[in-house]
Amino acid sequence: MVFSSLIFLYAFFPLSLLACLLCRTKGQRNAVLLVFSLIFYAWGEPVYVLLLAFMAFAAWFCALRVVQGTSERARKAWVAVSCAVDIALIGFFKYAGLVCSVFGPVPPFIARIALPIGISFYTFQLLTYVVDVYRGEAPAQKRYWDVLLYAALFHQCIAGPIVRYKSIGAELFGEAPAQNEWGPGVSRFCVGLAKKALLANPCGALADALILPNPASDGAAAAAATLSHQSVLGLWVGVAAYALQIYLDFSAYSDMAIGMGKMLGLHYPENFNYPYVSHSVKEFWRRWHMTLGSFFADYVYIPLGGNRCSVPRWVFNTLVVWALTGLWHGASWNFLLWGLWYFVLLMLERAFLGRALEKLPGLRNVYVLLVVGLGWVLFRYSDLSLVWTIVRGLFGANGNALSSFTAETLAKNKLFLLLVCAVAATPLAKRLGETLSLRAGRVWNALRFGVIPVILLLLSTAALVGDSYNPFLYFQF
Repeated sequence: MVFSSLIFLYAFFPLSLLACLLCRTKGQRNAVLLVFSLIFYAWGEPVYVLLLAFMAFAAWFCALRVVQGTSERARKAWVAVSCAVDIALIGFFKYAGLVCSVFGPVPPFIARIALPIGISFYTFQLLTYVVDVYRGEAPAQKRYWDVLLYAALFHQCIAGPIVRYKSIGAELFGEAPAQNEWGPGVSRFCVGLAKKALLANPCGALADALILPNPASDGAAAAAATLSHQSVLGLWVGVAAYALQIYLDFSAYSDMAIGMGKMLGLHYPENFNYPYVSHSVKEFWRRWHMTLGSFFADYVYIPLGGNRCSVPRWVFNTLVVWALTGLWHGASWNFLLWGLWYFVLLMLERAFLGRALEKLPGLRNVYVLLVVGLGWVLFRYSDLSLVWTIVRGLFGANGNALSSFTAETLAKNKLFLLLVCAVAATPLAKRLGETLSLRAGRVWNALRFGVIPVILLLLSTAALVGDSYNPFLYFQF
C-alpha cells in the first residue's frame, strides 16, 4: 500500500483518522495508530512485521538497560549491543548479497532474500533512540508498545523523513494535548499527492521511455544496445526527467507524511529545501534529504571527530560518511560509487573549485545541475556499463545523432510538463503564496486550506485511476 493508492486515500487513511478522532486520550489514539501502522506495514510485508517488532524490542530492552546501568562501561555495552543487533540485521537482509559477490557467486538462498520495506529508515530511527537515551537527550520508554509505535508509525516508517525520538516523543507520548493542524495538514498532504500523481509519475514515465528503467542483469546488454543509439537530445531530456522525478517523488512522500502528522498534532522534520537551486554540492546536500544528512552528521561524522582533527583524519571521516551514504541507498556498487562521487566533488570544492565558482556566479547553479544529473545516472543503473553508455551518449561519444524524431516528439509533447516540474522544484510557488498571504490573507487562506486541496485531490484521483505507473522510488531503500 502506498500513499498515492486509491485504497489508501479513500479507505485506509480516512478510517485511521476517524478512529483517532473517536479516541478520548492519547493512549487510546496511540493504540489505534499502532494497529493501523502494523496493518499498513503487513499489507506489503506480512512476514517482516516480525522483524520490525523484534528490532523495536531490542531497542526498547537495550535502552532500559542503558538507563539502569551502574557504570559507564555497562551503559556503553548496552548501546553497543543495540547497534550490533541493528547493523547485523540490516547487514544480512540488505548487504549479504553484495558481500558475497566480493568472494564469488552469490549463493541462491542469499539471492532470494527479499529486502524488508523501509528497513533503512526504521533501523536508523531505532539507532537514534538508543543513542539519544544514552546521551541523556531522550527518556527511555518503559512500555515496549510505545517504542514499536515510534518505529512503525505508518506516516514515515516506509520512506521517511527519519524522525528522531527526541523530536517527536513529547508530542506522541507526552501529556500535553495534541494540537491538530487540520488546514495546514490537509493542504500539505494534497500538495504532496499532486506532486506525486500529476508531476513525478509522468516524469518517471518519460524517463523510462528515453533512458530505460534499470534492467535485470540478463537484460543489460540489450539495454546498452538501445541506449547507445538514443540521441543526445533524448538522453538529456531523459536524465532531466529522472532528476525531476526523483526529487518530486521523494519530496512528495515527505510532504504527505508531514501533512498527515500535522492532522494529528505531530510535527515531523522537513526533509527537502529546494535542492536544485543550490550553488554548490555542499549546499545541495544541506537541502536534499536533510534528515539523512543530519543523522550522518550527528551519529557518524561528529563521533569520528568531524573537522576538529588533522586534515588526513578529516578526509577519512568525510570518506566514511559518503561511502555509508551511498551504501545506505542500496547494496550495489553503483550506490557506493554514487556516494564517492559526492565525496570527490566536495573535496574539489574545498580545495579550489568552490573559490573558482564564486568568481562565476552565473555558472554555479548550472554546475550543480550538471554534476547532480550525472550522479543520478550513476544512481539509476546497477550495471555500470549502462552508466558509461549514457554518459558517453550525453556528449555524442557513442556516434549517436544529436536528435531523433522520437526524442523531438516526446520533448515537444512533454515540454509543458517539464517546465511545470522545473518550477515546482524551485521556491517560486512558495514565495507567491507568502506574498498572497500578506496581501490577501483571508481569501488566500480560504483558497489554500479549502478550495485548492479539493481541486488537487480530485485531479490526482483522476490521474491515478487506471495508472499502472505509481511507484515510490525510495520504497526500495
